[in-house]
Amino acid sequence: QVQLVESGGGLVQAGGSLRLSCAASGSIFSINTMGWYRQAPGKQRELVAAITSAGSIDYADSVKGRFTISRDNAKNTVYLQMNSLKPEDTAVYYCNAHIVRLSYRVYDYWGQGTQVTVSS
Repeated sequence: QVQLVESGGGLVQAGGSLRLSCAASGSIFSINTMGWYRQAPGKQRELVAAITSAGSIDYADSVKGRFTISRDNAKNTVYLQMNSLKPEDTAVYYCNAHIVRLSYRVYDYWGQGTQVTVSS
């Protein structure tokens, strides 16, 4: 089995910062792309940021310059540092990982979601 466990969400005032973490555990051979998505009430889930195992990074235009994604391959963990938060960043944030199991097959896994609320 594989699990993605997220932490770090919460309530913050506009202009504040939060750091999200997501740790993968279980029968893992390797992890390809890891990323963060978010879903606000009444909206579709959208990509926030993603990072490959080689370190290539992609950001949504709405978070460029404010959010930073990073990963620690030794710990199978991905982070999202969120600065200059805005009320429109309020959403449930989900961790995603493309994980190569010990069978060498690749599976797509999601975390349980963590709420981020930014007050104005």
